[in-house]
Amino acid sequence: MKPVAKQLIGALAITLLSQLVISPQSISAADVPPRKILSGWVPYYSVKNSIASVVVNQDLIREVSPFWYTLKGEKEILDLYAAAKLTDPMSVSLNTLRNLNIGIIPTITDGTDKLVLSNLLGNAQSRTNIVATIANLVKVNNFDGIDLDFENFAFIDGNMTWNATRPRWVAFVKELSASLHADKKVLSITAPVDFDPVTKRKGYTVYDWKNIAPYIDRLRIMTYDYSTSTVGPIGPLIWVEDAVKYATSVIPASKIFLGVPGYGRDWVVKVVGTCAPADAKVINTKIKAATFVMRDAISLATGYGATPQYMEKEGEVTFTYTKTFPGFLADGTPTSCTATRTAWYQDSKSYVARANLVAKYRLGGIMAWTLGMEDAATMPSVRSYAQTIAPDQVVVTLVTDKSETEFGQPISVKTLFTLPDNQPIANLPLNIEARNSDGTWRKIYSGVTAIDGTLGISTLLAGNTALHAVSESSWERLAGYSKDININFARKIVVTAPTSAVHGREIVISGFIQPKESGVKLTLERLIGSGYKEVTMKNSIISDLDGRFTLTHVEIDDGFATFRVTSTATGNSALGYSNNFIISIR
Repeated sequence: MKPVAKQLIGALAITLLSQLVISPQSISAADVPPRKILSGWVPYYSVKNSIASVVVNQDLIREVSPFWYTLKGEKEILDLYAAAKLTDPMSVSLNTLRNLNIGIIPTITDGTDKLVLSNLLGNAQSRTNIVATIANLVKVNNFDGIDLDFENFAFIDGNMTWNATRPRWVAFVKELSASLHADKKVLSITAPVDFDPVTKRKGYTVYDWKNIAPYIDRLRIMTYDYSTSTVGPIGPLIWVEDAVKYATSVIPASKIFLGVPGYGRDWVVKVVGTCAPADAKVINTKIKAATFVMRDAISLATGYGATPQYMEKEGEVTFTYTKTFPGFLADGTPTSCTATRTAWYQDSKSYVARANLVAKYRLGGIMAWTLGMEDAATMPSVRSYAQTIAPDQVVVTLVTDKSETEFGQPISVKTLFTLPDNQPIANLPLNIEARNSDGTWRKIYSGVTAIDGTLGISTLLAGNTALHAVSESSWERLAGYSKDININFARKIVVTAPTSAVHGREIVISGFIQPKESGVKLTLERLIGSGYKEVTMKNSIISDLDGRFTLTHVEIDDGFATFRVTSTATGNSALGYSNNFIISIR
């Protein structure tokens, strides 16, 4: 611990009445909670596998996207989960996620035909209808938001339509954003890659990242499917990083998530010999690549005697193998052919390489298509890396010089912000917040810590108050919170009364309470012997809107009478007492 921090903690502990002290302990690297950099999709056709992965890796995950819905029209959304007639009802899957405190942002795809959705978005009324339909889905199911995966624009409609679709899309995103944000819901967009227009590289400009940026909370970039019809990597690192560079130039980096594939592709690259007719249909260099799941990659390679090789430049794994297919020609003549196949896929090193981009550009994280496809080594590797970039934990101490105060008397508030090893955090933005009887926290001061991690203020309170100090989360640090300190508040009662009065006649006593509060019951008390006794009044006396009151009293006996006015406790203030005042009765 640095000397200045040690001195501060000691002084506060000795001199101040009310305090919170958190005793930090040394934390080993293995105990550091990882940064929650992982999100992913949960398809309706592999719910159990995907949710099992979420359960095991919940420490890495803050939210997931169930892949359960498709838009069929301006007022129609098809529930794929229900249509699949799964054994477990949707409520079971949702409850599992909610019990883990995992955010739920379902993905909705475009299930319409070519150009249908673009044309619907081009009409103001149908666009509004789609907004209402999606917002209602989110509201009825109490989802945390929605993710739009409208790929028809990119892959079905044709790029000659993009100039027409682009402004319609932006208008739709803006309108949907306003609707969702009004209910504090998240709007996420999943889109294929795009690049800086200056480079003139092929990108899917129809999604107009720059102009939707003010309205969205997430951009999930599909940084995969680089190679489909020809042999090559699924999503080479340079290609991925170039998309990231452009995205971060137009969208806050924390909103950006990189798509990582849980699958590989396997192409036929060469055929030697003559294949049997049935084999020839599926064993040739013109057919589409086969796909396989990441967790099956090693068994596929070893089964054919191949050795997977990690390619540093691409950040992916590849291997080549051969397979011979014996058979017969149409006339019964024996024949055979040998196919050479090349596979590409991403493994644990690939995921960590993309997590490195998360750290380098301070992105939101990586987004797996799909959770549950990963092999046994991947998540432990991601977790280990996520621990190295985990945000620092912040320890907050808040103390006050008194636990009770009254109107007009300031209290001293001091804070100390440190790391768990007691290292002070300098120049840390923070807020001191107060909560009164209405239960709402309000900021009463904003500032930054000094070089020793401290900040002190003097403040006036206006009622019973809870205080705490908070610092916002950032890439480097988690949010910091002190414990709440409760300060009891006594109102001030100012009284105007005559110094003398005639016995048997009414004495008028008036005054006001501070802070002003209406509906507070006030009582006149007379000193009798060594204590005060309430004076019986004809009517209850309560303060008006300005906190003012008037009461009357009749004294029978001559002499000097000592009085005070008291007020009842409310949610805002403790009992209140005026100063004693003496009236000469003659």
